[in-house]
Amino acid sequence: MSVVGRLRAARAADPAYRLADLVEALRELLATAHGIAGATGPRLADLRGTARRPYLPGGSLRLYGLFSEPVLAGSGHAGVITWTADAEGRLFRVADVAPGGAARAAAAAERTVRLGDASLTHRELARAGLVVSGATVSPDGSLGAGAAVRAVQAGGAGWHEPPLDRLWAEPPHRQAERALAAAALPAEQRPPGAELLFLDLTCRRPLSAAGGDVLLADCAGLPIRLTVADEDPALAHRDNLRLLAAAPGLRLRVIGRLVPGAEPRLRLLAAGLPPGEEGAVLRLADSRGHLDLGYDRLQRTDLPEPGAASAPPPAAAPPADENARAPVHLLRRRADRAVAAGRRALALPGTVGDDRVRLGRAGLATGAELLEELHRAAADRGRDVFGRLLPADGDRFARAWLAAAVYAESVAHALCAAAWAAPAAETGAVGA
Repeated sequence: MSVVGRLRAARAADPAYRLADLVEALRELLATAHGIAGATGPRLADLRGTARRPYLPGGSLRLYGLFSEPVLAGSGHAGVITWTADAEGRLFRVADVAPGGAARAAAAAERTVRLGDASLTHRELARAGLVVSGATVSPDGSLGAGAAVRAVQAGGAGWHEPPLDRLWAEPPHRQAERALAAAALPAEQRPPGAELLFLDLTCRRPLSAAGGDVLLADCAGLPIRLTVADEDPALAHRDNLRLLAAAPGLRLRVIGRLVPGAEPRLRLLAAGLPPGEEGAVLRLADSRGHLDLGYDRLQRTDLPEPGAASAPPPAAAPPADENARAPVHLLRRRADRAVAAGRRALALPGTVGDDRVRLGRAGLATGAELLEELHRAAADRGRDVFGRLLPADGDRFARAWLAAAVYAESVAHALCAAAWAAPAAETGAVGA
C-alpha cells in the first residue's frame, strides 16, 4: 500500500511526493519479499509481521505532552499523532489516523483525544498532561482507547522543566546512535520514538538544495541540516522553516526526526525556547510553550528584531569534499534513477565506468561491483534461436537493485554515525 500510494502521488505530481520516500518503501518491500523466500521459523514470522499489533496492559501512567505532528501517509491515511512522555522519559503516543488526505491531516490537531474521559484536543494535549489508569499500550507506544481505560487531563510541563528536560540531556551523538540502531530493526521491534532527536541549536543560514528548503544550524559545533517533515502546502512545515531561516542567530530547542545520510540531517517537527537568557529566541506568549511546526504557523512578529542577536560565530561548514571522500551517492543516484525512470534508464552503454572507478578509489569496492551488476542486469538481454531479443530478466534486475539500495543505505548509516560523532571525538581528543 505504501509503494502504491507513493506511485500515485508521483503520477499526480503531488507536492508532498518525495522520490526518497518511494525508494525507501520499495527497498523495504523487496527486502521483505526476498527474505520470505528463504526464511523459516522466527525469522519468517518477523518478516510476515502481524495484521494488528496487540495492546498489552500498561498499568497507571502519568504523561506529559511533548508535541503533535500531522500524519500524511502514502497508504491514503491521514491524521495526527501527539507524543507524550512519562517521568522516566519513556515515549507514548496518542493517534487519530483514518483514511483521508491533507485536509484531514491539517485539521486533525483540533480533534478531541479519544482516550477515557479526557476532553481535550490534540493541540491541547501537546501542552498539557494526562493521568491514565488501566492503560493499554502497543509495541509502538500507541495508547489504546478500550472501554476499561480511564484518562483525565492533568498539568503539563515545559520542555526546560522536569521531567521533560531529561530528553535533551543525552548528547546528540548518543541520540543519533540510538536512532540508527532502531532503524536497523524490523519496524515492529523499534522502541517508541527512537527516531526522534532532542537538540538545542542555533540557526545559521539557508542552503541551496535540489530536494527542497534546507536550514543550516549549529548544535554545539556540529553543523546540522534542518529540513521540512512534509512538503504538502496544506501543512505549515515549509513556511515555518523559511521564516526560521530568515533569523540567523536564533536559538531554539527542537524535536526532529533523524534522516540517515553522510551529513547530520533532521526533519524539524517542533521548536521552543532554549534554556538560558542569552541570545535571540522566539517571542512566544507562553515561555513554557512550543510550536508544533506542522500546525502552528509562525509570524514575523514571533521572530526577534533584526540585529537583536549578536553576530553568531560562523558554523563549521559542511565538508566540501564529502562526496569525493565517500561517493556512495554515485550508487544511490543510479538506484533512484531506476525507480524514477525505469530499467531502460540504466541500460545505456558507457555510463558506468567513471563512477565505478571513483567508488573503487574511495575504498567502496563492493559498491563498485554492485553498480556494475546493476547496469549489466539492466542492459543484458539474450536472444532466441531466431535472433530475436528476449525479455529482460526482471528477477535479476530486482535482485541487483535491491543489493545496491541496501548497500547504499548501510554505508549512509555508517557515514551518518561518524558525522554525528565527529564533535564528540574531537572533544575527547582535546581532553586526552
